[in-house]
Amino acid sequence: MPQLILLRHGQSQWNLENRFTGWVDVPLSPRGEEEARRAGQMLKAYPLDKAYCSVLKRAIQTLEIVLEETGRKGIPVVYDQALNERHYGELQGLDKAEMARRFGERQVNLWRRSYEVAPPGGESLRDTARRTLPFFKKKILEDVAVGKNVLVSAHGNSLRSIVMDLDGLSAEEVVALNIPTGVPLLYEFSPDLKILSKKNLSRQATS
Repeated sequence: MPQLILLRHGQSQWNLENRFTGWVDVPLSPRGEEEARRAGQMLKAYPLDKAYCSVLKRAIQTLEIVLEETGRKGIPVVYDQALNERHYGELQGLDKAEMARRFGERQVNLWRRSYEVAPPGGESLRDTARRTLPFFKKKILEDVAVGKNVLVSAHGNSLRSIVMDLDGLSAEEVVALNIPTGVPLLYEFSPDLKILSKKNLSRQATS
């Protein structure tokens, strides 16, 4: 049965510094590189036919490390900004704790977690879904439908929009959805694209 693996990039330098990142092209932190290596070790046992990745450095670095660890550097890779993180607009580069002090934790949490509320000059999760999901359904699911095992290296919110769609979550339910860095999420599909299983690989032993 074909498999889809969703992987949020490892910790970035601005994740470490607690800053809103969005489309700013920052690299992985040393911890993020280690998270990517661990993810690669977890995925050694899973066949991969193709990969998709955002055009941002932290997702690209994560994918490169994973493919190195799994010994699958030769598989086809498609890069597209449809998989980029949500754009945080005027918040990009700013400290999250400082913004919470300035605007209140509730408002900042709405900007970060809600479905419909966008940060000033940026994208809401709904906006992100509007660019991510058409690409996901036309390109990525099409590969899964013909039996390919596909890895997607992307970001917290682009992946939240995909998981929201796959799991049928409501706008209220998605508020609680968090995609941790460097932890593969595995979906197994039937030939007619019904989800047979969903597995978080964080507890899987590495070899």
